[in-house]
This record gives sequence, C-alpha cells and structure tokens, in this order.
Amino acid sequence: MSAVFNRTLTFKAKDLGVDATLMLTFDDHISGLYHDKFPVCWKVTNFAAQGPYSMKATYQSQLAFLKPQVDHGSDTIVDASTYKLVNVNDKTTLTKDDKGVYHFSDATKGEAGFLQAVNGCPLVEDLAIGFTKPNSGDDPIPVLYFKSVGNNAFVKAQFTPVLRAYITEQYQETQILKAEVDVSSIWQADLAGLAPTTTWILTHNKATGKYTITEGH
Repeated sequence: MSAVFNRTLTFKAKDLGVDATLMLTFDDHISGLYHDKFPVCWKVTNFAAQGPYSMKATYQSQLAFLKPQVDHGSDTIVDASTYKLVNVNDKTTLTKDDKGVYHFSDATKGEAGFLQAVNGCPLVEDLAIGFTKPNSGDDPIPVLYFKSVGNNAFVKAQFTPVLRAYITEQYQETQILKAEVDVSSIWQADLAGLAPTTTWILTHNKATGKYTITEGH
C-alpha cells in the first residue's frame, strides 16, 4: 500500500480578456474509456473577462468504490448509497439485502495492480470509483463511472491521477462524460508528480485564441 498523498491546485486568472469556463476531469490513461467506463467531471468554474478569479481543487489519493445514485436526466452523480475504501490490489463485492440496502464487503486480495469490484446483486447495477476528501466525512468524489454491471460480473481499473483541463461550457460538476470532450485539453498533469501545493495561471492569447495554463506563484 502506498502512502496517501494530498495535492492542492489553485487555478488563477486576472483580466483574462474573455469569459471562459474551466473544466477539470481525469480522462487519460484509462483503458476501455467510453466503452465500459466513463470519466466524471470533477470541477467547473467560470472566469470572467475582467478582474481576478481563482479556483481551488484538492485531491487525496485514497480511493473508494461507490454505489452511485445517478440523475439520468442530467447524467450526473448526485450521491452515493454506500462506499468502501480500497487500495490498489483490493477487491470488494457489492450486495443488496432483503430491505433493498446496498453493502460492500470488506476488501480482499484481488488482481495485482488493479482495483476490483464484483456485482453480487441479482440485477445489473452501476458502480463508480472516487477519491476521499481530506479531513472530511463526506462521500468520496466520483471520478470514474461503470454503467450496468451484470450479476456476478466485475469491474477493474488501474487509476492514475492524470488530471486534464478543458475550456468548455458543456459540463457541470459530477456529470458523466459519455464521449470524448469535443475540444482539446489545454493542460494535463500527473498529480502524483506535483508538489503538495501548486498554483497555475490561466491566460488567453487574443491574436490566436489559444488558452494556456502555466505554473505560477
């Protein structure tokens, strides 16, 4: 088990020159993406053309499997029925008792290098992977969604915290991304390789229309 780490990133802009919406999601280095698993939008914030703006995002590497509650009208995850903290190499099983309450089993040893969850419920179920909030008893934040997992079927994932940033107004926080974002990412970083606290500056080039994020202070 690797030590749990925290990363706090602050994104800033000052007099950007245009109104822009910054969206953060983990949608890189994941096999089978948009086939049997889907990334979830983590953070969305608006930066106005004039004035100073900032957004803070804190990631903790302790992961969990969730039984998500999904608003299918908006394709957003609104809550978690229950969850189980897991580490790489762990496996857990989701069951449903005769009162309709979901439970995850204690973690056991699974396939090396992966996180695994088995659907032990009689019907298909949705599952998700999320990460915990530092110093919080809140539900984990979902980052990867698995749709319609069959009875006795299992999901497995290798989750690397490669965060990407996009300029797009199409998404809201906790929305499930059913397809690739239709604009190119403007920035990405493996959070494991960053310092505990970093600051990132968003700028816009009026002549080219290009957005850039660079490390700042």
